[in-house]
Amino acid sequence: MNALVDAYDLVGFDLDGVIYIGDDAVPHAPETIAELRRRGTRVGFVTNNAQRSPQVVADHLKSLGIDACYEDIVTSAQATARIMSEALPHGCEVLALGSQAMSEELSLVGLIPVHKRSSNTQAICVGYHPELRWEDLNQGCFAVQDGAVWYACNDDLNRPTSQGTAIGMGGIIKAMSQALPGHSPIMGGKPAHPLLEETATRLGGTRRLFVGDRLDTDIEGAFNAGWDSLFVLSGSHTLADLETATKSQEPTYVGEDLRALLEPPRRFGA
Repeated sequence: MNALVDAYDLVGFDLDGVIYIGDDAVPHAPETIAELRRRGTRVGFVTNNAQRSPQVVADHLKSLGIDACYEDIVTSAQATARIMSEALPHGCEVLALGSQAMSEELSLVGLIPVHKRSSNTQAICVGYHPELRWEDLNQGCFAVQDGAVWYACNDDLNRPTSQGTAIGMGGIIKAMSQALPGHSPIMGGKPAHPLLEETATRLGGTRRLFVGDRLDTDIEGAFNAGWDSLFVLSGSHTLADLETATKSQEPTYVGEDLRALLEPPRRFGA
């Protein structure tokens, strides 16, 4: 019987909880990726994490024994920068609240990232960074109150780590929202569609599958982008979470881990 992956020519993978947790590979992930590459399947590593550059992500994957290069990585910072470049004037000033890697992506699309708001600030971009201060977030709120357009790289409420579950970007957005009633950020990362649109543009393929461990970001993001999805149980969400999933959060397939790609497909609800 055919393996699940045989029906697809591009497979995109979420990272946290699917490929690795903290500094450690999820069991069976490296050998499964190697087998997909041997079969000639296009592989992309797609992350809502805007903190790290694509090269840093690729180096992390290689340290885990997973073949990856810069071109294989698509981040929410890249997707957010693209939609900003399409909506904002070239060369406009953006208050960048996040990592240096996020600022570099803004620069690459012709925007000017700054770290102190001014009367010329036309937009703000918020991405997760562990050293963001309350005053940084306040300055972003003040800029939005003055008319700047609010963008954010993702709204994951939490993130898995080797020590447990930590606060994610969504917690930061909720904090800012207390000062910005009536405002919501334009999102680049999952479950919004720009991130997987960016992935399809870069990596191609016409039969696309996304693999994730979260129903509210990965699986819903695949639904919003028109991709099929595989929900794996190696990360944040469990089978019990499917009982309260909305229609857009129902996966095409369910599997224990990435080995499900090489096994006969298990359709959700079948």
